[in-house]
Amino acid sequence: MRRFELAVLAAMTLTAALPAVPAQAHAGPRPLGLDHCTATACHFDVPPGTYDVTVLLGGDSASSTSVGGETRRALLPETAAAPGARTVRGFTVNVRTPEGEPTGPDGSAGLDLTIGGTAPALAGIRVVPARHPRQILLVGDSTVCDQPAEPYTGWGQQLPQYLRTGVSVANYADSGESTVTYLENPQLWATVQPLIRPGDLVLVQLAHNDKTTDEATYRANLEALVAGVREKGGRPVLVTPIVRRWFNADGTLDNDIALLVNGLGVNHPAVIREVAAAEDVPLIDLTARTKALVESLGVEGSKALYLYNEKRDNTHTSVYGATVYAGLVRDELRAQHLVSQGRVRVG
Repeated sequence: MRRFELAVLAAMTLTAALPAVPAQAHAGPRPLGLDHCTATACHFDVPPGTYDVTVLLGGDSASSTSVGGETRRALLPETAAAPGARTVRGFTVNVRTPEGEPTGPDGSAGLDLTIGGTAPALAGIRVVPARHPRQILLVGDSTVCDQPAEPYTGWGQQLPQYLRTGVSVANYADSGESTVTYLENPQLWATVQPLIRPGDLVLVQLAHNDKTTDEATYRANLEALVAGVREKGGRPVLVTPIVRRWFNADGTLDNDIALLVNGLGVNHPAVIREVAAAEDVPLIDLTARTKALVESLGVEGSKALYLYNEKRDNTHTSVYGATVYAGLVRDELRAQHLVSQGRVRVG
């Protein structure tokens, strides 16, 4: 175990052992620790902002613990600890209102965490305001957003678990949005753009709902989003859309429905690739990555990625599918050096 983790473990063990003290007895703010938790959940009454969370996992018997938070976000993947062992893990979380989709309900105030896994054991926890965190903002549709209810899950909802302390995901994707509506709605782009800080990554995946958008308008809207990110000193990243699970008889994906060609003949992934090249913007070709994966799994094997079994839905992903697709995004962020390798959780 690294020296830093040993120091954190010792401090957290001490914090976990301290008895609860009345708030008025403290000279400063009350520590945010285990006294804010039950066996399965924690609530921290903090204002909107970005927070570093460090957890101490493990118990007397073998354990396996995951951490989620806010609107069904995956913040820490399931982590095993041997009997009697303790494991330190950390992540950075974005707290905002609304806490899920930007046009949805506010949700509960503060930071809410859920303690899950096959054998959960939370031995200690510490929450502090993050100092100079890197921020990844997500602009997208229902395949990306923090979906409020099972079984629907966006890949942006699963992305935080793949990032270590120091990088937060602020998911401003929203169900039903196109490039047209995202730019027009004051709850969306007009809210997101002022939040962009120099150096922030802004991942843009909008295509599924641009069914009646002509090519010139679609291209201009992508260019406007790129320019708006750069105006604030951010780093735009264009993301081609995940495929729809729609097969031809020969086992390949349909060229139009699956690969996002709209009724006007606009090939959305192709336009995104062209804008990325023309504007010298990093491209995550999620269409190509998801196409290769879905076709390799075939008609039956790919059902688990989507909500076919639950809803006969070949567009929206299951928790499993969203997790897999978030892993593809993680791989591209790492491979293109958009996020440093030390900030990416691989195993």
